[in-house]
Amino acid sequence: MKINISRYKSVIASLMLAIALFACESNYKQARQLSFSDQGPAAEAKGVNLKYTDSGRIVSNLISTKVYDYSNKGFPYQEFIDGVEVYFWNEKQEKTTVTSDIAFRYPDMHLVDLRENVVILTADSVELHAEQLYWNQEKKWLFTDKPYTIKFKDGSYNEGARFDSNEDFTNFLSRDNTSMRQLENKNE
Repeated sequence: MKINISRYKSVIASLMLAIALFACESNYKQARQLSFSDQGPAAEAKGVNLKYTDSGRIVSNLISTKVYDYSNKGFPYQEFIDGVEVYFWNEKQEKTTVTSDIAFRYPDMHLVDLRENVVILTADSVELHAEQLYWNQEKKWLFTDKPYTIKFKDGSYNEGARFDSNEDFTNFLSRDNTSMRQLENKNE
């Protein structure tokens, strides 16, 4: 029985090329990861002023002096080490302001982590101060397990260590707190 070696040479050559390509791809990914010095940020931005528009009108504006982008990590995030100022406008062009000294954004989780001197001033006069606040952008939900104080538009206030709320504070759930509520007397 005679074997045609030339026929098998092309199969072997194709197989060797495929193995080499897969090995190169793996090595390329490893080399790319190592090329980031000390696993530092993939990008750094200074003087950030991002405006988000919808149908030609500005709906939000984020301002920060420095942002590190760690999209090169297995768990990507952005770090705003010098804090953020974020402005939101509703359909009536009423402005809500959010500020904090430090912020982290986790895009895969739709989560923003605001830390140190967090302040929210809403268009309808709700004022929140907190040590830390999480914002689930997808579910439009705020929560914390750190001390906070909030003053509602009717003058009521609440202070405590934990709360959950929707973005407009109409579904505010507080635990372990002290509060004062304004009640209307319907008999007068």
